[in-house]
Amino acid sequence: MINVFRRLVVALVLVLGAPLSAHAQLTVDITKGNTSPIPIAVVPFGGDGIPVDVAQVIDGDLTRSGRLAPLGRSSMPQRPTLATQIDLPQWRLVKSDYLTIGRVRPEGAGYVVEVELHSVLSGERVLGVALTSTAGGLRLTAHRIADMIYEKIIGVPGAFATRIAYVAVEGPVAARRWRLVVSDSDGENPITIVDSKEPLMSPVWSPDGTKLAYVSFEGRVSSVFVQSIQTGVRERVSGRAGINGAPAWAPDGHRLALALSQPDGNVDVFVLDLETRALLRVTDDPAIDTEPCFGADGQSIYFTSDRAGRPQVYQIRLAAGERPKRVTFEGSYNARPRLSPDGKTLAVVTQDQGAYRIARVDVATGQSVILTTGRLDESPTFAPNGQTIIYSARERGRGVLASVAIDSGVVAKITAPSGDIRDPAWSPRL
Repeated sequence: MINVFRRLVVALVLVLGAPLSAHAQLTVDITKGNTSPIPIAVVPFGGDGIPVDVAQVIDGDLTRSGRLAPLGRSSMPQRPTLATQIDLPQWRLVKSDYLTIGRVRPEGAGYVVEVELHSVLSGERVLGVALTSTAGGLRLTAHRIADMIYEKIIGVPGAFATRIAYVAVEGPVAARRWRLVVSDSDGENPITIVDSKEPLMSPVWSPDGTKLAYVSFEGRVSSVFVQSIQTGVRERVSGRAGINGAPAWAPDGHRLALALSQPDGNVDVFVLDLETRALLRVTDDPAIDTEPCFGADGQSIYFTSDRAGRPQVYQIRLAAGERPKRVTFEGSYNARPRLSPDGKTLAVVTQDQGAYRIARVDVATGQSVILTTGRLDESPTFAPNGQTIIYSARERGRGVLASVAIDSGVVAKITAPSGDIRDPAWSPRL
């Protein structure tokens, strides 16, 4: 039997790897793309002395989605900033289906960003908005515009104006430091939230995006903390003897599911009320029950258990007398469930041909589809639009983050200049 905590041990070993500057800029590269993304052009926006190239940020977002293929600037037949300047026949010649133009103009202490999306085929203006922004908020404004464009064309809300949290490590072995970092979804604007001499892991966002729960090994023991992103104020909410791990927020934002060990060393799933500190025991089995996540209605929990001999995913209702039911049946190893925002799909770590990979599981049917091809892919979590999963991977001997689109299979690798990054968590919409 493979111990379900094998991956936790592996994670710690990987975190102890090469150093990384927590303030180093992440790089996002598309490694596998949709064979037929929709062509679009994002023309450089008009405006002088603007501190951020808004069109370039939008272009990068749409490229990383894999669903849209922005035209390179060197191939653009013209650079209009007003609708009256658009020569549609020229854009039809370069086979762009959509054209984005815009302008950025100063107003007061900030800016107004005006953007239009045109259908090249019909000539119709399908989107026209004007957003106010501070100078420091121009990148976020660009991400929001990319979300609007994505939704207009694809029909699904975008997730570019969001953030990711991840764990990074820096320094030599004798003076190693762990950092919990929050950045924009494209890796820009990284901010260190926690700096520790001991391992940090398992960050997870609160439903309102204002807090992170995570595991810290300060004092050489595991504890679960909840920390405000804005103020930095944090509180240790679980520091019981033994294992305190795998925090997961309830949809109501007032409860955490946890994996806690008993005096005999056995691990079970509990629910902690953050207001009253009342602790509800959810599982009671000689097997190891861990890695919980709440169901969409907050009244059930998915978790990993080896009660059948090998790790599989189970679900249990939070009501007296309920018994767990097994959810995953395909494959001999399925663990670390994370539920999609619509509650219809689970992302899991599955064993495939001797490797650990990310799969999606249909909650209703139990059918699974393997999405990744790595050797040690772990820690999946959904984007808030449910279209993409971000996860930990290994590349050239070091830890990286990666994302995969669940429908098109588009894969993007998110790397730092050096060292390991891992344990990603995608924020809700802000």
